Amino acid sequence: MTLSPVRLSRRAGPLGLRVSFEFFPPKSAEAEATLWDAIARLAPLRPDFVSVTYGAGGSTRERTLNTVARLVRETPLKPAAHLTCVGATRDEIETVVRGFAEAGVRHIVALRGDPPGGAGAHYETHPQGFASTAELVGAVKAIANFEVSVSAYPEKHPDSPSMAHDLDVLQAKVDAGATRAITQFFFDNDVYFRYLDKVRSRGIDIPVIPGIVPVQNFRQTAEFARRCGASIPAWLAHRFEALDDDPATRRLIAAAVAAEQVIDLLDRGVRDFHFYTMNRADLVYAICHLLGLRPTPAEDAA
Repeated sequence: MTLSPVRLSRRAGPLGLRVSFEFFPPKSAEAEATLWDAIARLAPLRPDFVSVTYGAGGSTRERTLNTVARLVRETPLKPAAHLTCVGATRDEIETVVRGFAEAGVRHIVALRGDPPGGAGAHYETHPQGFASTAELVGAVKAIANFEVSVSAYPEKHPDSPSMAHDLDVLQAKVDAGATRAITQFFFDNDVYFRYLDKVRSRGIDIPVIPGIVPVQNFRQTAEFARRCGASIPAWLAHRFEALDDDPATRRLIAAAVAAEQVIDLLDRGVRDFHFYTMNRADLVYAICHLLGLRPTPAEDAA
C-alpha cells in the first residue's frame, strides 16, 4: 500500500489544539496493513507529529527505522522515532540515531526503555551503554539538532523511590536538552494536574503533554497499568464490568470514557493531547472529532 502525499495545514486546530499519535511498528503483513490504514485515516487531522515505538531491549529497531523512513517518504507527517538505552552500547545507539537522521527524521523520543522482559522486569544498564535517559538525550543532541521528547510519570515511574526522585530525573532530562515531556497514560485527570503543579514548582517549564489511551481492551490495559505504575480507578473498572464477551458495548463504553476525559482536560485548559492509538484509528478519530478537529481537504490546506 502506498500513501499519496496530501497537502496538510500545519496550523493548530480549533482553540489552538494540537494532537499527536503514537504507533508501533508492525510484526506481520496483516499488521502492517492495519497500521497504514490507521495512519491514512488519522493523517488528515493534521497531527503535530506521530511517534513510532521501539520495542523492549531494542527488539523492533529495524522495524521502527523502516516505519519512520516510510512516513518521511510517503506522507507529509512529521515522524518521531522512539529510542531507548536498553541492551546496546553507546556506539550502537549513536549509529541508530545517525540512521534516523539519514532517513529524514528530526524528532527523537528518548527513553530509558523497558528490559527485554518488559515493564516490571529488573532493569540493568548496559556496561558500555548510557547510564540514564539524560545521557541519551545529551548524545542525541550532540549528533544533530533533533527535537527531543521524553517521558513523564504523573504517578511516578515504578522504579523511582519517590516522586521527588522522579522529578529530579525529569529535570536532568530537560537540562540535557529535552524540550517536551509526554506522560504515561492516566485516567484520573486530577492526578495529571497535581503532577503538573509539582513539575512547575520545580521550575520545569517545558510542555507536559497528557498521554491518552483509549481502552481497546480493559483487561490488557489494566494489566499494563499495573506493570507501569498507573492506577485504575474503581469507577473505571465498574464501567467495563461484565463486558468481556460483549465487544460492541465495550467499544461504546471505551468511547464514552475517553470522551469524558479529553473534554474535561480541554475544559481545564489543556490544548495538547498525545494519543496511544494501538494502531487503531476509529476510536482516536472519534475522540478528535469531539475535540473539534476536522480533516482538511487537500485543496483547502495551506
